[in-house]
Amino acid sequence: MQIGIDLGASKIESVVLSDDGKEHLREREHTPQSYNETINLIKKIVIEIERKFNKELNVGLCHPGSIIPSTGKHKNANNTLWLNNRTLQKDISKELNKNVYCENDANCLALSEAIDGSAKNYKTVFGIILGSGCGGGLVINKKIISGSNNNAGEWGHNPLPYFGLIEDEVSPLSKDSVFVPNISIEKYVSGKGLEDLYFEKFKKKTSSEEIFKNQNENQKFIDNFYNRLSRSLSTLINTIDPDVIVFGGGLSNEINDLNLLKEMTGNFAGSLNINTEFVKPMYGDASGVRGAARLGKTTNYWYYKIKWNFYE
Repeated sequence: MQIGIDLGASKIESVVLSDDGKEHLREREHTPQSYNETINLIKKIVIEIERKFNKELNVGLCHPGSIIPSTGKHKNANNTLWLNNRTLQKDISKELNKNVYCENDANCLALSEAIDGSAKNYKTVFGIILGSGCGGGLVINKKIISGSNNNAGEWGHNPLPYFGLIEDEVSPLSKDSVFVPNISIEKYVSGKGLEDLYFEKFKKKTSSEEIFKNQNENQKFIDNFYNRLSRSLSTLINTIDPDVIVFGGGLSNEINDLNLLKEMTGNFAGSLNINTEFVKPMYGDASGVRGAARLGKTTNYWYYKIKWNFYE
């Protein structure tokens, strides 16, 4: 058995998972809004779980953002800014006096679904989280591919592909485009990005869920979302060319027609028919924490990584 912990902006979820995928415990706590309180809460969760099961367990942790390989410092945690420039993996490992295996939340989603979820029968799996941000993770042969900068899969930070402007887009030739967030994929297809665009256009604060609920009123706005998302996905088809793309995150729940999205993506990728499957995660919001519980296994079936001497 192994402990998985999902550190999110609003909640910390924990699970105890056996090697066959059976869950023995799952709990949630509110995320403290400071770094030290978060470290202390994760430590408390692990200690209580190990006391409950009367044994020491491996711990895997998934988190927003990524870790800089050369320094161990956190970066790109846009909704948990107090994580940035902190040595999360080193600090929590030191507190627990054991190696804690840490990975980006989208990587853990992809790993979970690749091992025993909706992508278990595929070799190359790309996992997408469309939520407050726009994350991505790549798994090949049931192993996470992180890349030399720990940036593999971070497609949301790329500029939105340019196929001729539609309304509300910043031209790549504009002086504003030198500031990458102005033209990033994340600005246009994440939940927060959609809400910001909606407010800019209509001067109304509306949740992404409400935008899709009022489909008749917002049809053109939603069509533009599908257009931008399929343009962005076409870059994945023409670079990584995965066997399957798994759509996770709260905003993905609003995408009711994956076949239409696949067809539009194929058009922008230059192919009327693409073989890549578009699927939803078998484990829904629990895919991240289940993927975290898969980290640290030493067989070639699970991902294993230690990069620093945590106890120096």
